[in-house]
Amino acid sequence: MVIRNVELETVCGVTSTLPENTLPEFAFAGKSNVGKSSLINALMNRKALARTSSQPGKTQTINFYNINGDLYYVDLPGYGYAKVPQSEKVKWGRMIENYLHKSQMLKCVFLLVDIRHEPSANDKTMYDWVVYNGFRPVIIATKLDKIKRSQIQKQVKLIRTGLGMEKQDILIPFSAETKQGREDIWNLIDKMAAGEDLLTAEEEIQAEKAAEWAAKKAAKEAQQNL
Repeated sequence: MVIRNVELETVCGVTSTLPENTLPEFAFAGKSNVGKSSLINALMNRKALARTSSQPGKTQTINFYNINGDLYYVDLPGYGYAKVPQSEKVKWGRMIENYLHKSQMLKCVFLLVDIRHEPSANDKTMYDWVVYNGFRPVIIATKLDKIKRSQIQKQVKLIRTGLGMEKQDILIPFSAETKQGREDIWNLIDKMAAGEDLLTAEEEIQAEKAAEWAAKKAAKEAQQNL
């Protein structure tokens, strides 16, 4: 995906009316301080358009970023921050639920979890909630650069088991530092924005990767036989 133009178009608070957009929407949810703003900035190819902070619970609105005039990234409020009053948590929960119920253009929910840890009770609740609302969330396992390569498969299995993911559900490890995983997320968004469903898009991406790997292997073997 080539990012030409990004605009923070709409900001919705608890009393705001959701916009009636006509472009595909891709929502991002995650526990406070899981790296959601860093992911969105990486996907937008911007350093600080989505506000990052060391203070959890910073995102208290639903923010709609218009990407190239083609689609929206939708930044949902973070959850699970203990110092936020329960009354505020309830308001944010209702706001997110209202969005999931009412958006006519929402194509996919990306749910972020920290790859270093087993999913929390809040992560599991959010996962189940998204599924209950009719979506199969794509899991983004953030902070990939914080673990060793040898630990990745173990942590991926831990997350899949902890959330109760189905075999066909998609999990993408991601690092805001190295940008590993960004192309995979972009490819999914591109295909779904073009009208493909989630599983078909993932199957095509995997087929493209397999074909690319086979072509590289064949080229290497041909070179060795010269």
